[in-house]
Amino acid sequence: MQKPETHTLSVLVDNEPGVLARVIGLFSGRGYNIESLTVSETEHAKHLSLITVVTTGTPMVIEQIKNQLDRLVPVHRVVDMTLSGKAIERELAMVKVRGKGDNRVEALRLADAFRARVIDATTESFVFEITGKSDKIEQFVALMLPLGLVEVSRTGIAAIARGPDPM
Repeated sequence: MQKPETHTLSVLVDNEPGVLARVIGLFSGRGYNIESLTVSETEHAKHLSLITVVTTGTPMVIEQIKNQLDRLVPVHRVVDMTLSGKAIERELAMVKVRGKGDNRVEALRLADAFRARVIDATTESFVFEITGKSDKIEQFVALMLPLGLVEVSRTGIAAIARGPDPM
């Protein structure tokens, strides 16, 4: 039996109303899970947007997803960034931590170790900004939990291929 794998798909689409809904409808209509989703216009002059979707499934299911996405009319290109092996993936998170005394000092020390920046501070809390791979963010959040973690807001994964060539 095939084991589920996590894949990052970059989907280049027309930037027009309803396109995101059609792409997402493909996932929900077939019961595929979306673990992360980011969308942004990438080529303003050509009215193109890039949808980055992280999904999990067996290799056969991932192949089905890619084929079905390729058949949607507003889709120009689907690239499996996981299979290309040359992708850089990053995520941004804002992490709110409440604390005083030793917990406050420890939160600042850990933030420094993780290269997280303080973007807001009060006498009782901090909001840190951290960028990196998802597992780095997961580790940081886990360490902040006992120190007074209040809230986490994450952007989802953005991915780009290495080298001079476009997606």
